[in-house]
Amino acid sequence: MLGLPNYLDQIMKTLAERLRYAMEVLPPKKIKGVDLARAVGVKPPSVSDWLSGKSKTMEGPNLIKAAKFLKVNSTWLGTGSGSPTDIEKQQEFKNAEFFDLNLRKIPILDHVQAGLFNSVAYDGLIPLSYSYTDYIGSDPTLIFGLVLEGLSMSPEFMPNDKIIVDGALSPKPGSFVVAQNGDNEATFKKYRVTGYDEYGREEFELVPLNPDFPVISSKDHSISIIGVMVRHMRDYKY
Repeated sequence: MLGLPNYLDQIMKTLAERLRYAMEVLPPKKIKGVDLARAVGVKPPSVSDWLSGKSKTMEGPNLIKAAKFLKVNSTWLGTGSGSPTDIEKQQEFKNAEFFDLNLRKIPILDHVQAGLFNSVAYDGLIPLSYSYTDYIGSDPTLIFGLVLEGLSMSPEFMPNDKIIVDGALSPKPGSFVVAQNGDNEATFKKYRVTGYDEYGREEFELVPLNPDFPVISSKDHSISIIGVMVRHMRDYKY
């Protein structure tokens, strides 16, 4: 007599057959197509196409979400390989998963534009380029990207690394900040509080991670904080 995996291999060669088995046979109560559509985040006609065989494959995030909702092995659901309920083995080696991103368009500024950010001199209309992020701040108009230059923050931050900056945030000790220097250009450094002035305002230093570069003190220079880094991105060579 054939074992269950071999038996299923013979009778469930299509996605439609495996999907019906996972929705109608395995669960104690049949699962409706509209419920699967809601769980996966697609419209009911997409589920109908899977069940009818019109769509012969289900890939990527849809496959992962459907398998998770149906409590079956995603490899089995997508390809027919393995056992439908062999979820433990699947999860044992899993260290990454698909995720949905709600992306928002942000400007990528050059260092002059970043230095003038939030000032009347910044036109805000002609950025260096644009990018997208799923970062959500309190004010989307105050979020921008910056491509790093120089080696003052190496080795943690290297030239051509990208950062996302939130201009609505106030820095805390240890924050990485973008600040305006005396030349109205942006500089990227670590924020270190050194004390308070007679009005109770923080006195601070902008500290490079590379010791070959100088520390900039708010006592000696006119510095204004533009924003706080909230994300760091780097491309890796292949």
